[in-house]
Amino acid sequence: MQSIKASIITIGDELLIGQVIDTNSAYIAQSLNKIGVEVNNRIAVGDTKNGIWDTLISTSKQSNVVIITGGLGPTADDITKPLLNEYFGGNMVTHQPTLDHIIDIFVNKYKRPLIERNSKQAEVPDVCEVLFNENGTAPGMLFEKEGVLYFSLPGVPHEMKALVDKYVIPKIQQNFKTPHIVHRTLLTAGIGESFLAEMISDFETTLPSPIKLAYLPNFGMVRLRLTGIGENENELISNIEEAFSQLKMQVHEYLVTDKDEPMEVVVGNLLKANNETVATAESCTGGFIGHLLSKHAGSSQFYTGGIISYDNRIKTEFLDVSSEILHTVGAVSKEAVEQMAIAVRSKMNTTYGVSVSGIMGPSGQTDEKPLGMVWIGVANKEKVFSKVFYLRFDRSRNIEVTATQAINLLRLLIINKI
Repeated sequence: MQSIKASIITIGDELLIGQVIDTNSAYIAQSLNKIGVEVNNRIAVGDTKNGIWDTLISTSKQSNVVIITGGLGPTADDITKPLLNEYFGGNMVTHQPTLDHIIDIFVNKYKRPLIERNSKQAEVPDVCEVLFNENGTAPGMLFEKEGVLYFSLPGVPHEMKALVDKYVIPKIQQNFKTPHIVHRTLLTAGIGESFLAEMISDFETTLPSPIKLAYLPNFGMVRLRLTGIGENENELISNIEEAFSQLKMQVHEYLVTDKDEPMEVVVGNLLKANNETVATAESCTGGFIGHLLSKHAGSSQFYTGGIISYDNRIKTEFLDVSSEILHTVGAVSKEAVEQMAIAVRSKMNTTYGVSVSGIMGPSGQTDEKPLGMVWIGVANKEKVFSKVFYLRFDRSRNIEVTATQAINLLRLLIINKI
């Protein structure tokens, strides 16, 4: 089967200077991967006609599909639509359904006057198929030239995602014979990537050729993903499942979940299944643990709330950390986080308490307590457990890693492994 190749082009000066992080390309690439389309390249281009024009020419020579995002707004620097009109030799016409949609948004919904700048967004090249954008004012567009499909999508992420799901993926599958692709992913914790690779090296070398293993480390955990691509879907699924069962046996000691889901979802499901609850006491993470635990639907069933005890006064007044502890061993200590975990669990009347205190950086370290030193505590009615971590990242990354490790310690307490 001939492989289908795609190029992703993101347009905007703000992407080139790092003012805006490009998340669109990642979503598009993941969506293409799911249907077996290989991404040749991902290119960021500034708001210049020559740059966009030359990129269209170069990508069309190496791809069956070209997906463009950005440059479809109402301002002067949004040049994508007139450029595509010229590139494909069209004439601008008004797409009435889009104009009606724009009128409904501005006049009926927001009670604002409709200015020409907004109404012109309903103009499209007459050589394109309009991809109706029900979530915004800029429609998507589909062009075809010499067997290559060109999709132009708005850069607003939620608008782009909806159009990819509703139009782009189905259109590609209608026009090309795509292979079947199957992924199976598991999450491990408590073992580094290199040690994990060494442990399963024999398994990896015996994988059949259509199946590949990927290591995806993040936040001190490692995801392992098996991917198979082939024409016979049933045979492919059978081979993947057999290999995945073997992989789970190989890593069972460190296995967190055999699904592609984050740590907080795993722990949330454990708590809900046991009808249990948790509260948090956070110093250095500033509420990030609570954010992770509460970001998914259904979290109110198990997460009651938290205390952000950034100042030591909050630790003493609300979490019963004694002045003696703070004066002798300090807030970043085993004694402090254990008392915090015990107190927050008791005061919020939950099954579990989680606490953290550390030095996130870039300052605040001492000879005894280096940058990245973090204590994490977890407690239930019967026991309290704490562990120290030494992280090596920047402040933001240290906070994220600490939060994930704290939730993992909670998981270990729930399943009686600490």
